[in-house]
Amino acid sequence: MTAFRIAPAVAETFPDTLVAVVTATGLRGREPWPDTVAALDDLEQRLADGAWQPADESDPRIEAWHTAYRSFGTNPRRIRPSVDALGRRLAKKGALPRINPAVDSYNTVSVRHGLPAGAFDLDHVTGDVDIRYADGTEEFTPLGEPETVENPKPGEIIYADAAGVLTRHWNHRDAHRTRVTEDSAHVAFVLETLHAERDGHLLKTAEEELRGLLSPHADETAVHHLGPDRPRLPL
Repeated sequence: MTAFRIAPAVAETFPDTLVAVVTATGLRGREPWPDTVAALDDLEQRLADGAWQPADESDPRIEAWHTAYRSFGTNPRRIRPSVDALGRRLAKKGALPRINPAVDSYNTVSVRHGLPAGAFDLDHVTGDVDIRYADGTEEFTPLGEPETVENPKPGEIIYADAAGVLTRHWNHRDAHRTRVTEDSAHVAFVLETLHAERDGHLLKTAEEELRGLLSPHADETAVHHLGPDRPRLPL
């Protein structure tokens, strides 16, 4: 059994953090996902019509992550939080990338609600998953670069398991080892806010929307929450 944990030092520095963990078991990534296709198309059409814009760095949701990144020594305008980078790409190109149905689902929900999102193939996770400060000795192989090995900076916030780093700079980029593909059957999706008191309602809406996209294509889905008040979450 895998558990997600938030380290005491991270919880102390970011006491209003809340992470929604949406789990899907028996996921079927090779069948059509029409609701996800429709959600993507709708979002892009609303952007084209001028009815909606993705949150940018002037938005309090994005600004909070920029402030967090600076606190652990990362320049957020060079290495951007995932939702910031995704929103900027959408605004520039008018479309989100199509990766696979599961990834497209969380990307759509992320940019719609201005909340960082990611996912881990739990069949490739080793031991528990910790949100913690790096000591600099850990190894990270970026998504799409299986021959590359990086070391996070000491003090950088990471997701890590017993075998290495799963996400650098808290939520900037995922690891190649635990990437979600069409064949991933047991997946943990994460949605994050640093201001649960202010944005908790957005997180709840986003987690329900993501679960709604996943449920028709999974044997079972569930939503769990991780934060300073519940620092360990067994899955």
